[in-house]
Amino acid sequence: MKALVYEGSGRKAWTEVPDPVIRDPRDAIIQVDTVTICGTDLHILGGDVPEVEPGRILGHEAVGTVVDVGDAVVGLQPGDRVLASCISACGLCSYCRQARYGQCLGGGGWILGHLVDGVQAEYARLPFADLSTHKLTPRVSDEAAVMLADILPTSYEVGVLNGGVRPGDTVVIVGMGPIGLAAILTSRLYSPSHIIAVDKADSRLQAAKRLGADIAVKPGDDPLEVIRSMTGGLGADVAMEAVGVPETFELCTTLIRPGGRVANIGVHGRSATLHLEDLWSRDVTITTGLVDTFSTSNLLTMLGNGQLDVGHMVTHRFPLDDFVKAYEVFADPVRSGALKVALTRA
Repeated sequence: MKALVYEGSGRKAWTEVPDPVIRDPRDAIIQVDTVTICGTDLHILGGDVPEVEPGRILGHEAVGTVVDVGDAVVGLQPGDRVLASCISACGLCSYCRQARYGQCLGGGGWILGHLVDGVQAEYARLPFADLSTHKLTPRVSDEAAVMLADILPTSYEVGVLNGGVRPGDTVVIVGMGPIGLAAILTSRLYSPSHIIAVDKADSRLQAAKRLGADIAVKPGDDPLEVIRSMTGGLGADVAMEAVGVPETFELCTTLIRPGGRVANIGVHGRSATLHLEDLWSRDVTITTGLVDTFSTSNLLTMLGNGQLDVGHMVTHRFPLDDFVKAYEVFADPVRSGALKVALTRA
């Protein structure tokens, strides 16, 4: 089969690799039908995730059809259409029993495209398949479902829930990539009074407005003054960092009011300065997190019932064999206007 293989920092190839096989009784093999690229994949290619070894098949977001299952898999059978979660879960360790699957001690967590081969391929092996997949109903399309492999639960759990968004809050989200845009969608579930989007790119700020942000501002246009003018000089209740660079994290810490919450979602490859000299007396809460995907089932239900609309998230579509071009488009959003890309089997 063919797969997108990481060949070292800055290098990748769509190339022939061996077909995946069942290695553990809890495994399933899927034919990949729809797959996408994550900002984390770009971080890997940039050398920010050194645990990823050359030769690794990338990718952790896919919808596929089950073609084989291990002897211990009880909830799946060949022909089932499933969402492959970005997080794998053994289901037995102390963290899994608290639904903190991202911290799994039994061989799970974020492993696809990271510690084991991922799903940017024609076929993929899914460890712990019963707990790491979600069967899909005909009401949910492949393209919509793949948005719930990572970005929707990540923005919801690590951004909205960690940030404690409440009705009437003023919420600012820095970074209007797919995660930031998904954070707008999932913040709206809690009826904040204002959602402010911050990004450098006009196309992404326009997308933010379409998805529900009522204010869109560039970093150079003094977002702090904009937010203070809306909040009686106080600042935002919640600031979400959705980029993964020091400057945006530090910006978030300046935009919140006393008692505010900073929810860091972005994947950071460099140190950021924590200005405790300014923050220590302001009752500020800062959270970090890797998604656990405990919310995926509920989000899928809301998607199927029409309560979540992810139809504007995918801007570019490619056949599966055009992975290199898809990466070029996704990695250059200023020129391409790309949000999420979708690659599908012909």
